[in-house]
Formats: sequence, C-alpha cells, structure tokens
Amino acid sequence: MAPRGNGSKSSLSALTPIDTRSFVRSSSLLLVWGSIFIVWLASLASWRTWPYAPDILLLVLLFWCLHEPRRVGLFTAFFFGLLMDVHDAGPLGGHALVYGLAAYGVVTLSRRLQRFNSVVQAIHILPVLLIVQTVYIMISSWLAGHWLGWAWLVPAAFTAALWPVADILLYYLPHRLHEELDGGSA
Repeated sequence: MAPRGNGSKSSLSALTPIDTRSFVRSSSLLLVWGSIFIVWLASLASWRTWPYAPDILLLVLLFWCLHEPRRVGLFTAFFFGLLMDVHDAGPLGGHALVYGLAAYGVVTLSRRLQRFNSVVQAIHILPVLLIVQTVYIMISSWLAGHWLGWAWLVPAAFTAALWPVADILLYYLPHRLHEELDGGSA
C-alpha cells in the first residue's frame, strides 16, 4: 500500500469501530408497552362497534413490530388478538389470526418499510391490512353462512390512513422530546 501524504502507512489495526448507538433510536420500554396497554384499554370501549372504526390496537402493534421488533413481535400480536377475541365473545382465534398475520406481514416487509417515510409506509401497510381482513371476513362469512358485505374495506383503509399519526405520536414526538432534553447533542 502506498504511503499517504503525511508519510504514515495505513493499516487495518489502526481502524476503530464506529459507534452506531447514535444511529439507532431505540424507544423506551415504558413508551412501547405503555402505549400498547393504553390502546388495548381504549379498544375495550364501545366505540369499536361503529362499523367503520379503525383497529387502533392492530395499528399500534404493527407500528411497534416495525420499529421495535425485539420487544413486540408475532407472539405479542397473537396474544392481544386472543384478548380481543375473548372481549368480543366472537370466534376464538379470529382477531388472533388477523393480528398474527398482519404482524408477520409487517416483519416480512420491515427492511423495505424502514426506508420510507410514514406516508409511503401507510401505502405499503394498506395491502397487508386488506389481505388479513379478507382472510378474517372469509372465515367469518363461512361461519355465518352468508357474505358479510364490503364494509370491512373502510376500517382497513382508515387504519392504514392513521399510520402517519401513529408515527408522529409514538416515534417522532418522543424522540424529539428526548433530543431536546439532552440538549440537542449529537
């Protein structure tokens, strides 16, 4: 290897590892599980009976599956789906299947989704929500013995449309507040 301008030779032993901690913005455990718990409690309210109500619990679970996959994953989504099935007194496993499949879809697309802003992420999340809702509506229609209609498309689209709001509330604002409290140091 040719000497550099200052007369010293470069060597691999002179290299130091890059500190990547500043590049990874990890969310606090309290924020992740606190937001899931609060949204789960809100999902137990009667507003979910509105036919076009978005599934905010699914939205928050998918959001954290994307941004904190080591803390929230398929099991968490499946577990909260079971809790919703028990609460709704519907077929046991319906919400669990939807939540688990949606979490799997987001985890599968995670490398792609993390390259985009929240609006483009919402566009990518919409097909995932539509596919899992199609599976749920097919099973529910089969169990009911008749087609349940197309009204389920609106809540899936509404849930995807709320993705940028979740990004602002759960990711951007807490990290911005944390940076301001740290004095803006990089």
